[in-house]
Amino acid sequence: MTDLSPATLLVAHGTRNPHGVAMIGDLAQQVSEVLTEEVRVAFVDVLGPTPSEVLATLGGRSVTLIPAFLSSGYHVRVDIPEHVAAAAHPDVRVTGALGPSPQLARVMLDRLIDAGWRPGDRVVLAAAGSSDPRAQGEIRTTATLLSSLVGSRVRIGFAAPPSSGGYPAVHEVVSSVREDSGRRVAVASYLLADGLFQHRLYDSGADVVSEPLGLHPSVVKLVCARHRAAVLV
Repeated sequence: MTDLSPATLLVAHGTRNPHGVAMIGDLAQQVSEVLTEEVRVAFVDVLGPTPSEVLATLGGRSVTLIPAFLSSGYHVRVDIPEHVAAAAHPDVRVTGALGPSPQLARVMLDRLIDAGWRPGDRVVLAAAGSSDPRAQGEIRTTATLLSSLVGSRVRIGFAAPPSSGGYPAVHEVVSSVREDSGRRVAVASYLLADGLFQHRLYDSGADVVSEPLGLHPSVVKLVCARHRAAVLV
């Protein structure tokens, strides 16, 4: 019998770090338990399967595709739609990216506190990096949300600054903030999973570096909220 039950496809960037790959799989499993439907995983870079490859295996099932990205950059606006078009699947809803979101700002605060952040520390929000103006604007929105939580202006640094412009490398921002303020500097990881970029944050020279957002309960709830909003449309 053909399976026509709804399915969810969680699409992430991809990493060679096995812990990062496992984290995305664990996130999919937790979301599946909440939604009580199958959640598959695909990646747009570094490793497979790709979104088009997974969609090709889902036949005529209704699919909700959730971009597990923290802003709406190139991968969300270009790569994912191209994969959906290539698969020619008859029934795919694509939700918005996870960020910006007040929930993610609160997750970053929780991660900072766990890492040893103290009130009065200067904070640098560390994102992966994007040359896309829309994505940069969304990252600024997130920095503003986090600023309201920590009580001081949050600066932005990129783990991988694009050559075409954007924000400086995280280690440069950390050095500048320390020189300007004379205070401890905490880096708030605005990354979903462990990988090369997270390790660049650890090497940034900051006094405190938070863990990726990972499997925080609010991340799971946010993924499920994106799914439910798309299904209700």
